[in-house]
Amino acid sequence: MVSKKIVIVGSFGVGKTSLIRRFVEDQFSEDYKVTIGVHIMKKQLNLNDNDVNLIIWDTEGTDDIEEVRPAYLLGTHGFIYVADISRPKTFSKVDEHLNFLQNKYQKTPILKVGNKSDLIPKGMMAEKKDEFDFLDILVSAKEGNNVQRMFERITKMMLT
Repeated sequence: MVSKKIVIVGSFGVGKTSLIRRFVEDQFSEDYKVTIGVHIMKKQLNLNDNDVNLIIWDTEGTDDIEEVRPAYLLGTHGFIYVADISRPKTFSKVDEHLNFLQNKYQKTPILKVGNKSDLIPKGMMAEKKDEFDFLDILVSAKEGNNVQRMFERITKMMLT
């Protein structure tokens, strides 16, 4: 079995912890608890006959990616960058943040995720397509939409 470290980054309140809890424990809570420092969870995933032990690092939210402690990012096999699609402010610095990650961790894949898709009315999603064009996948930790797919996708990226 191979182990892979995934670090989840993004602004405050975008749902990083909720996405991890949905994936690992299949649970969702409306209670907002601030992550201080880092919280680590694990889950095994079987993907294309590969057993992968995912070690998922949930970092505290920050509007400046350079504030994330470098020690948390060392040895990362894949990043999940999370934005809250109901709050455009959370993806206003996406280019700056992605440039930082790509420059410091050049060979490390990054999956760009828009969380809280459940907060956008179904008819409005098509209208907002251009606004969310930079994202790789839309998910909802609350409803569980695409959360499993998100982790499978980053895992595939890390295995290639």
